[in-house]
Amino acid sequence: MPDQAPHATSTAERGSFCTAHCACGWRGPARRARSQARTDAQRHLADAGTGAGSAAERPRD
Repeated sequence: MPDQAPHATSTAERGSFCTAHCACGWRGPARRARSQARTDAQRHLADAGTGAGSAAERPRD
């Protein structure tokens, strides 16, 4: 899997909305709740097969 883009998520706020982003280029929908944006990022990591359970791969605020 070395040819795949790494998955490192973070969240960004713009006005009253929060969006999850990943280093691979994925971007979640704009959410009013930060917790929902973090959940979107965790789901992306799980879908990517990176195992979102480790602290290093949890979304950063």
